[in-house]
Amino acid sequence: MVKKILFVCLGNICRSPAAEGVFKQKIKERDLEKLFVVDSAGTGGWHVGNLADPRMRETALSRGIELMSRSRKIEESDLYEFDHILVMDNDNLYALKSLIKDPESPVNSKIKLILSYSKNSQLEEVPDPYYGGQNGFDKVIDLLDDAMDGLIDSLIN
Repeated sequence: MVKKILFVCLGNICRSPAAEGVFKQKIKERDLEKLFVVDSAGTGGWHVGNLADPRMRETALSRGIELMSRSRKIEESDLYEFDHILVMDNDNLYALKSLIKDPESPVNSKIKLILSYSKNSQLEEVPDPYYGGQNGFDKVIDLLDDAMDGLIDSLIN
């Protein structure tokens, strides 16, 4: 059965499109593409329709990852459509949980911090690189690269 995975950050132009790209690259390397539908979204709608930030696209491309998705804002229906919703930080986590009308809803268990799957990092959140320098974008890709291995392992076992 195909699993639907959604990655979420604030504006859907840095972290979540990078997560989508890293995940797609890793499932392609493992020949698991047929098992997943992958998307990303933002909790805010400022960048709807835009490609990922050029700095993130360049950083990803330097590692062989092409980011082609367009920014979109998360919709309440996404909470029910996707099987797993991975957020970049606690602000994103709280924003999504605030969309859930019933606090007892099983949807709550679908939403997790992406770095909870990290094998090598002690960080809880993926820092937003938007206002920083190049090393922030590199760090995001490094953190996501590590977390995706744990995520994929958990999804296929």
